[in-house]
Amino acid sequence: MIHPSYVDLMKVVNKDVEEGEEPVISSRYSIVMATAKRARQLIAGDEALVPIKTNEKPMSIAIDELSHDQIKILTDEEKAERKSHKGEKDSAASDEDSATGEAE
Repeated sequence: MIHPSYVDLMKVVNKDVEEGEEPVISSRYSIVMATAKRARQLIAGDEALVPIKTNEKPMSIAIDELSHDQIKILTDEEKAERKSHKGEKDSAASDEDSATGEAE
């Protein structure tokens, strides 16, 4: 059994959701997927956002980060918005490179 519980983690993630809105996370599966993704990021070399205990595994660190509200799980709409915003930035940078004659 993990500590904090799934219910506690879901409360942390959904704390900013206003009444009547759809929660960011509505299932345990979503918590598992989000913490597993963060654990893979830690394994790949990302810095931990919470103090690390001796010999603590990446999954435990990811759970600690989530329970301490250090990471944010994005909704599908937020993901799409970030992706389109990133595409706009990349397009603008490409236009600038063309204008200055720089190669990619």
